Amino acid sequence: MDLEARSLQPNVKAVLLAKLREYKSDLNNLKSEHKRLASANSNQAARDDLLESGMADAMSVSANQRGRLMMSTERLNESSDRIKESRRTMLETEELGVSILQDLHQQRQSLLHANDTVFLLLKVPYRLHLLTGKFEGKDERKRLMRKGGRKNK
Repeated sequence: MDLEARSLQPNVKAVLLAKLREYKSDLNNLKSEHKRLASANSNQAARDDLLESGMADAMSVSANQRGRLMMSTERLNESSDRIKESRRTMLETEELGVSILQDLHQQRQSLLHANDTVFLLLKVPYRLHLLTGKFEGKDERKRLMRKGGRKNK
């Protein structure tokens, strides 16, 4: 078209060449816009592909994390149950220990009382000697020691 417009008469030639330049400029603008839109579409398609694969990866990662979280929660619950059971055992052991200590205290009191009784009984012959002038201490003490301080029935 450019060649045909140059071969025409000068008055028509100038108008046609101006229009031709305007059309070429419009054409170049449209081409560049087309390239830009085409590259945007290809970028968008690539972006969509990446997002879809990313979403698939995210879904698998999410499922993997969910599985690990559930496993961790289960282990935590099992540990809590073991701690509760250990605490219950500890409380039972403590109660048993308190009971044993109470029994030992009662036995100690009984032994102390028995010891006091034996001591008093062993002193009785000596006191009688002071009152009566007779001393049956050694034989009486031996007899009481063999009996363990028990009275005759």
